[in-house]
Amino acid sequence: MLISMRLAFGILTLVAIVAQLRVHMRGGFDVVNFFSYFTNLSNLFAAAMMLTAAGHQMRGRELSPVLESVRGASVVAMVVVGVVFSVLLRKADLGALMPWVNSTLHYIMPVVTALDWIIQPPKNRLSLRNAGTWAIFPLAYLAYTLARGAAVGWYPYPFLNPANVGGYGGVALYAIAIVVVFSVASWILIAVAAGRRRKTI
Repeated sequence: MLISMRLAFGILTLVAIVAQLRVHMRGGFDVVNFFSYFTNLSNLFAAAMMLTAAGHQMRGRELSPVLESVRGASVVAMVVVGVVFSVLLRKADLGALMPWVNSTLHYIMPVVTALDWIIQPPKNRLSLRNAGTWAIFPLAYLAYTLARGAAVGWYPYPFLNPANVGGYGGVALYAIAIVVVFSVASWILIAVAAGRRRKTI
């Protein structure tokens, strides 16, 4: 059952992203911009980890502690995608984003990845050190977005554009709020994994 779920949603996510990419390319949208959305990167990350986990299951193998930690990073990223979209972007103009793709990437996959973590948490013990490594992806993304935005004058999200939020001070406030969401989500995932692991011992 879990293998089928991981394969189905991993493939669905890849299909959704490819379908949306084709729409954007037909509309003359910049491909680099397309892959500069945290949503797209996080969903690709999550799909890759789901398919990797499914592949290990089919071969009767477990994910290594390193891969389990990487999986945790993908789950946290997807939880942040779901929360930030629901709070900050749900009523925003989504342009050419197809409704079914929007539902898949912003609603379904955040829930599915969280459920996958709850159903089969990592067997190895996780700590706040893992949460620190999970922060590398979003922090690197933030640095990339601000640097590229300043260079090309385009930002994937309005709250990361200094011109929309009163300068870099406004961007910093939004970034801090998202870091708080990320930190809370990381703590919850670690706590859930610990609780589920104790029940199976």
